[in-house]
Amino acid sequence: MTDKPSRNEEEFFALREAELLKARRAEAEREQAEAERKTHYMRCPKCGHDLKTEEYHGLEVDRCTECSGVWFDTGEAEQLLDGEHDGMFKNVFGAILRGVRSTTATK
Repeated sequence: MTDKPSRNEEEFFALREAELLKARRAEAEREQAEAERKTHYMRCPKCGHDLKTEEYHGLEVDRCTECSGVWFDTGEAEQLLDGEHDGMFKNVFGAILRGVRSTTATK
């Protein structure tokens, strides 16, 4: 008997090592993406400062402590518009939302 591994054994272990390396890289990328996502949590998309949750017309909205930008979570802007029955606010903000919806629908 020879102590030298066969070609099939070498291929098997090379493939196994490549698969393990691929899995480790995928896990490291997932962990890095999760860490990156957490650095953005409750941060202003415009200037990067902290967001503070405040109540506005019965909704909880996020306001930047630096630039005073107001940010809505999914559906909050629509809820705000549903509460408004007339006025310039509904017309302007409604037009903005229609533009955003049409842009995202085409992507």
